[in-house]
Amino acid sequence: MENKTLVRPIFPVWATILLYTFASVLLMGVFSVFVYLAFGTPVGQFGMLQQFFSSLAMFLGALVPAVLFILYIDCRPLSDLGLGLRGRGRDFLFGISLALLLYLLGFGTSLLLGAVEITSVHFDGEILLGSLCVLVVAALMEEVMIRGYILSRLMSCMNKFVALCISSFIFAFMHLFNPNISFLPIFNIFLAGLMLGAAFLYTRNLCFPITLHVFWNWLQGPLLGYEVSGAKLFPSTLTLHLPEKNIINGGDFGFEGSIICTVLLIITTGAIIYWFEKRNTRESEYVESSKV
Repeated sequence: MENKTLVRPIFPVWATILLYTFASVLLMGVFSVFVYLAFGTPVGQFGMLQQFFSSLAMFLGALVPAVLFILYIDCRPLSDLGLGLRGRGRDFLFGISLALLLYLLGFGTSLLLGAVEITSVHFDGEILLGSLCVLVVAALMEEVMIRGYILSRLMSCMNKFVALCISSFIFAFMHLFNPNISFLPIFNIFLAGLMLGAAFLYTRNLCFPITLHVFWNWLQGPLLGYEVSGAKLFPSTLTLHLPEKNIINGGDFGFEGSIICTVLLIITTGAIIYWFEKRNTRESEYVESSKV
């Protein structure tokens, strides 16, 4: 039998994560400069097309180093990044369905409590489609960086739940300078990181978290009219009025700053982990029984 030499990573995990983060931020900055020079428009005045290319620059800034690090620094297969599509149709469906369910519950509860009011409705299919494209690329960047690379590397050297918490902390830190940030919004973003990463612990695939991430943001902002992580990025279908800015409606930060969001994120993350753990237990019991 032919002996195969085990190729070890060049650097320890903590070093590769730091180097990858530095390389990504640097490359994002370089690509963003090209976008700025191409359009000649200040970032705060970007239209839909400029926002798309700006998000694309950020995505490429995260993806290119991830591919290079996985192949040549970590010495791992590219599939570890979790971007495989084969057999993942149900993941897309579950991601969309879960996002719809969460906002049905969250927005519905806010309406019933009188924490938000709908003042007008304006449907614009072009804005909805364009904003969806922007948010797809934005979610790809964050998922590739935080779950696809950082979480998967952490899982290679520690308990998967500890790795999930650390990656979620990094995810929250990325949003630390968002507009209108405070303790509850940053805590909810940490919880969102747990929710988005929970399924990755078991599937090692990004299709479900990417889809959930995209439609979470799209329903929240362009459709319902909340700020997305504190920022108003696009005109929305619904125009909302907050009778009082409080932790029920999230105030200026949007739904992600609300206690309703906190409860939903905790329950959803627990449900995802419980479902996968129970499935793994059933599969183990089946394997053991088949050996008898």
